[in-house]
Amino acid sequence: MQPSKGNTARRAIALVDVNNFYVSCERAFNPKLRNKPVVVLSNNDGCAVARSNEVKALGVPMGAPWFKFKDLAKQHGIIAYSSNYALYADMSNRVMSILRQFSPDQEVYSIDESFLDLTSFQRRDLVKYGQLIRSSVLKGTGLPVCVGIAATKTLAKLANHCAKKRPEYNSVCNFNSMSDSQLDQLLSEIDVGEIWGVGRKLAPKLKQLGFNTVLDLKRANPEILRQNFSVVMEKTIRELNGIVCIELEEVTPAKQQILSSRSFGTPVTDIHGLSESISLYVSRAAEKLRRQQSYAGSLYVYIRTSPFREKDPQYSNGMTIKLPSPTDSTPKLVSIALWGLKQIYHPGYNYAKAGIMLGELVPASGIQTDLFSGMQPNPKSDRLMQAMDLINRKLGKESIKMASEGFSRPWKMKQENKSPCYTTNWDELLKVD
Repeated sequence: MQPSKGNTARRAIALVDVNNFYVSCERAFNPKLRNKPVVVLSNNDGCAVARSNEVKALGVPMGAPWFKFKDLAKQHGIIAYSSNYALYADMSNRVMSILRQFSPDQEVYSIDESFLDLTSFQRRDLVKYGQLIRSSVLKGTGLPVCVGIAATKTLAKLANHCAKKRPEYNSVCNFNSMSDSQLDQLLSEIDVGEIWGVGRKLAPKLKQLGFNTVLDLKRANPEILRQNFSVVMEKTIRELNGIVCIELEEVTPAKQQILSSRSFGTPVTDIHGLSESISLYVSRAAEKLRRQQSYAGSLYVYIRTSPFREKDPQYSNGMTIKLPSPTDSTPKLVSIALWGLKQIYHPGYNYAKAGIMLGELVPASGIQTDLFSGMQPNPKSDRLMQAMDLINRKLGKESIKMASEGFSRPWKMKQENKSPCYTTNWDELLKVD
């Protein structure tokens, strides 16, 4: 495997990561939470998906069912919040917007991580530049970030790990400023499981082969490891040696599937409640579909009971429906999904979850139509969807929606401890006494 053209000179790739993103978002608007044990819970307030360092010190593991820790929470004053997706998404967008000012080449990797290409800025002191990035994000959003800088994305991930875990770097670590011997010494102190793409799954297998640290894997033969694992492992080893094999993706590729599902706050027994939820999930997925300018060629709908309610009778089913012609129309997709729901629904069960998936996605500009299908592109329908999306963007989600989505939604997800939507709802703006 050869590095791509232009990669012979040392690159400077920065990974900027928000520290404990969900907890930091809550603390940014409520300073009283600082240095307090805080946990953010998953859908229906079921499991711990984010923990402050104070909570981690109390022994609460990631993904722990929250009901098992209610007594511990009372004993130590742990403050639990429901996931506030609207707030987190908006804060992520604000962070990415600020980071965009520091490099013309940016890859938004996840809700709390972004890669920046700083190669053309190497005439500057990149550690100071990293500190400027940190202070700008903190000033603009109130969120703390760490910055890792290195010659490849894999090394930048490790540099970010060091910036986060080692106080001597003051939250900015630049591998490119180290000599080869200094870097190797540092890599010899990092567990192989910390490497991007290795993690818990592959780490035990690597350790059985004698690769215990990052340095051990860096010195491995990439072609032999490729035979034992995959081409991804070969790329990882080459990246550890400073050879760029994973380029920045400045344009996020269109999704090949769009999934929308939720567990219910209370069990649903009738088809009316299931129909409301399926209509809602299709509407959300269709909006995402139009946003990436795609059409769906198939739709999968499923329902299931809870495997944790062992005394209840169990049932799960789903079906994939091939569309006569690809479409992005919410009314058409909702109609098809509700037809599919009727085929798989059986009365007498306590349903705990439902969902849909749009598949066989194709670009809107290149769809293959069917002369005999009733689902031909319709300019009126297209204008209706454009108007609906525009109104919902300007006036807020679900300002206009399908009537089949319902209004009271007794089945909706539990969010008993959700913080206000400080940045996305006029009625919930932060008030200062």
